Formats: sequence, C-alpha cells, structure tokens
Amino acid sequence: MSRRRQAVTTAEPAPEVRPRGGHRAGRKRGLPGTRDRYFDFLRAVALVRVVAYHTFGWAWAGLVFPSMGVMFGLAGTLMAKSLERPAPQVVRSRLRRLLPPFWFWGVFVVLAMLVHGWMPGWEIVYWIVPFGDPPGNAWGEQAWEILWYLRTYLWFVLLSPLLLRIFRLAPVPVLVLSLAPVLVLNFLQDAPDNRFGSALWDLATYLCCWLLGFAHRDGVLRRLRPAAVVVAALAALAYGGWFAFAHRAEYGTYDLDEIPLAQAFWSAGFVTLLLYVKAARGVDFAWLARFRRLDRTVTIFNGRAVTIYLWHEIALILAVPLIDQFWKVPAFEAWLPLESQWFLFAAGWVLIWLAIVLFGWVEDVAARKRPRLLP
Repeated sequence: MSRRRQAVTTAEPAPEVRPRGGHRAGRKRGLPGTRDRYFDFLRAVALVRVVAYHTFGWAWAGLVFPSMGVMFGLAGTLMAKSLERPAPQVVRSRLRRLLPPFWFWGVFVVLAMLVHGWMPGWEIVYWIVPFGDPPGNAWGEQAWEILWYLRTYLWFVLLSPLLLRIFRLAPVPVLVLSLAPVLVLNFLQDAPDNRFGSALWDLATYLCCWLLGFAHRDGVLRRLRPAAVVVAALAALAYGGWFAFAHRAEYGTYDLDEIPLAQAFWSAGFVTLLLYVKAARGVDFAWLARFRRLDRTVTIFNGRAVTIYLWHEIALILAVPLIDQFWKVPAFEAWLPLESQWFLFAAGWVLIWLAIVLFGWVEDVAARKRPRLLP
C-alpha cells in the first residue's frame, strides 16, 4: 500500500482514480484552559516534517520523526481526555471541528477537478463525509491524496468510545495486541483493494499509536517500570527498522510511508518513548515562553493545524508556477537559488502562511469561536 507523497511540477487531466491508500506557556500547569506545550511543540514539528517530506521526498524522514504516528498518539491522548464527557457530545464536537474546514477546502479542489474534466459519480458523497477516500482525478491527486489522514482520524474518533472501554479492561495486553491487526494484514490476510481495504490498513497501522495516547492519559505509562517501557519501545523500533531495510528490495525503498508494518512498529516505539518521557518526567517545555517568536509560532501552528495540513500540498503546487515567474526577472535568476528544492520549500511556507491568514478563520467558526486572522 503506497503512501509516497512528493511535490510534482505538472499535472494533466486524467480519468477518475481512487486514492491508495492561544494560550501562553507561562501559565501555571493544571489551570483550566492551559495547553501542554510539550504536545504543542511535537504537533508543530510534525507539521513541519510533513511539509518537508512532501517537498523533498526524503525516504529517511519517517525514521527521524514519524509525524503521522506522533499526531495520532497526541490525538488519542486528547480524545481520552475529552471522553470524560458524554461520548455522543464528544464525537459531535470532533466532527464539527473537522468537517467545515474540510468542506471549505474541498470546494476549491472539487471545482478545480471539475474544470479539468472530472466526472464524479455517487462516490462524491465522500466529499461530504470522508468515511472513505474521496474520489478525484489525477489532475488533483497531489491535493486530495493527503485525505487518508482525515479519514483515519474520523474513524478513530467514531471508534474511540468503544476502544477506550476495551482498553480499560486490560490496558497493557490490549496495547500489545493492538499491533496484531497489522501483522494479520501483512502475513495472513490482505485487505481488499478498495476504500474499505485502505481504511483497514491505516487503522491497523496507527491503532497502537492512538491507544498509546489513551495509555498516557490514563496514567498507564507512568505506572510501568522504566526498563520495561524502554525495552519494549526499543524492540518495536528495532523490528520496524529491520523490516523496512530487510524488505527494501520488495518495496523499492525503506520509506516507512510505503511499508505499513514497518511504519506501525517504528511509530509505536517512537511514540512510546515520547509519551513516556512526558509521563515519567513531567516534561512541559515551559522554556518556550523565553523565545517569544518560537512560542507564538507553535501557538499558531496548533490553532491552525487542520488548515496547514489541508492547504500545504496546494501551497507546494502553486509555488511551482510562482517560481517560474521569478525566472523572468534577470536579477532573481542571477541571485536566487530558483532551482533549489529549499527555495520551493521556502516559497511553499510563504503560501501556507497566506492560507493561514485567508482561510484559518474557518477553524474558529467550526469551533464556535470568534473568527480571527491568527489564533
């Protein structure tokens, strides 16, 4: 199951194809309304890494920082916290926060694909509620292929009330067994080659990370012996890394995004260590308050995480014709590194910040907050 996402420079119309796949750190901890700056920082790093991967296509990026696993782990922690309230209310709240930004973004993508020859069928319903991968054509593939994450997040939200009950019956055994589904799909029974199969693969790949979020919130990790946690995490990392490199010829790469089993184990080990450091050591990253610009950037990234994720591929797409215009200016051609991917990366971030300002307010409306240019 391929998950490779790289920036492309051109796209031609093609028949329909289906996807593969606020606050300040200086406040005292524990007061209502405060945010955990450690988690906020990890989420911001994850978003930067996602944009970098989609710009440069570095196969090693997932080994250095498995962004998707980290984001699912953090989301699991927040979901467990939210489920201290009635489950239907929590699920409605999550859907309300997620779907309006998705719909707003989707209008632009769908209209662009229609203009470029796309003829949708009944499956366009997935552009309303992404229980399955929304359809599209190859012209817009770079934009819509990222939606697997929103689809997987949506399913985890819907399943969380049940998952949390099961987890609390036997936390450690359930946590260990959460890696079984990806082993079954990889070695015993492959998922069907359709939207349902894609959803199964992604749920199986990141289930352990989501449950690790539960484990952190419930204090399970904190109660475990350090040696046991570290050994288990290192074992998962070792197996995930070994599988990726041992099957490099089969998959054509060691990129974790192309190898679900390796992704599942590597992400599980990585997220375990990150959450255990937080649980056992109480790391809070309060030092961010000493660096006002960095602290402010982390705040904006967390307040506009959905906007950044949805719009970053479009920003990278638009950066290409923008840079093409720079070649027409002799001074720019002579003095700017227009051929460098780093310049594309920088131009992409300029456009991402523009999207934050222009479209980020949709997240405020979805959260029933007063719309602001920046959080």
